[in-house]
Amino acid sequence: MHRPRFPAVVCLGLVLSSAPISAHHSFSAEFDAKDHIILKGAVQQVDWANPHASIRLTVRGPDGTSANWEVEFGPPAVLSSRGVRKDDFRIGAQVTVDGYRGKKKALTVVARILTLPDGTELFVR
Repeated sequence: MHRPRFPAVVCLGLVLSSAPISAHHSFSAEFDAKDHIILKGAVQQVDWANPHASIRLTVRGPDGTSANWEVEFGPPAVLSSRGVRKDDFRIGAQVTVDGYRGKKKALTVVARILTLPDGTELFVR
């Protein structure tokens, strides 16, 4: 006698669908398009991994205090297709970031354009 597999497949689907998953959020969910910011600082760390490449940037305020900003870019594959490489971001290099502040996380920005020390502008979003 052959038993139908449909009930087992449905049960397995229900179990798997209840597991927590990491969702990718839209720009407007994470960042504020009305809160444009330009940061100038030194690259401290480069993370070239999915879902988004990023750098940590140390920015000095007018009062001399430093703050570490998380700067998010687009996915590494998209950046590579535009000619942007991980090697473009040297530790200690002074760069300028043009982007938008995060809504929920302090000191977080999504970069639109990053300007290297030699003046080269990279579209990183």
